[in-house]
Amino acid sequence: MGKIHSIETFGTVDGPGVRFVVFFQGCPMRCQYCHNPDTWHMEDGEDMTADEIIARMERNLAFYKTGGITATGGEPMLQTEFLTELFAKAKALGIHTCLDTSGILFPGGAVCPKEGAAQRMKSAEEEMREKIDALLAVTDLIMLDIKHMEPEAHRKLTGHSNENIMEFARYLDAKNKPVWIRHVVVPGITYDSKELTELGHFLATLSNVEKLEVLPYHALGKVKYDNLGMDYVLKDTPQLTKAQAKEAEQIIRSAMETIS
Repeated sequence: MGKIHSIETFGTVDGPGVRFVVFFQGCPMRCQYCHNPDTWHMEDGEDMTADEIIARMERNLAFYKTGGITATGGEPMLQTEFLTELFAKAKALGIHTCLDTSGILFPGGAVCPKEGAAQRMKSAEEEMREKIDALLAVTDLIMLDIKHMEPEAHRKLTGHSNENIMEFARYLDAKNKPVWIRHVVVPGITYDSKELTELGHFLATLSNVEKLEVLPYHALGKVKYDNLGMDYVLKDTPQLTKAQAKEAEQIIRSAMETIS
């Protein structure tokens, strides 16, 4: 049984082709520009089984034969075992599977001061990595959201360091798992030549990146914060123009070329 926020039956921006998009409930990140704050808390989701979701997808299965199913959120990897079950059932139907994730739940980087606690943490990390390997075995494509290259700036933006995310990107490369990189460019935060150049240099070290998507910041999600009675931290931040987004992408791609 999984906690699901909502389902979109005709998604066109969440992977290749027409997608059946499942929005998972729950997320440990608190990105300042998040446009789905209603997905943050696990208890707010609807209980659904993998079979129930697959049954809904099968109603229009022909649409997804050249597209597939995408798990997004929220953060789908909070429910790794359920997600693995869902993707395994989709693969059994010959459906392409895509995971949209921040990678924040990849194990690694934790430090415990006591030897016993460190050993227990190591075991927990090994167990989580085994679960992730099982998930990757039934996942055709990863859309990895890289929020910020600088760890402390990433923490300010999301509430977490980016250490585990960088490790996850490298792990996917070692596994030769196809990846699309998504990067939201925000004026005053990630619309910065140094940050964008560092991202390009990092991506140049990976051999599995099939696509780069530069996403211009917009404030369309602000209405959700208003409806939820939440403060929208970036309310005074201007939206990124198409010209600025194009410039940002060029900086990233140029940096990738200088390394490669």
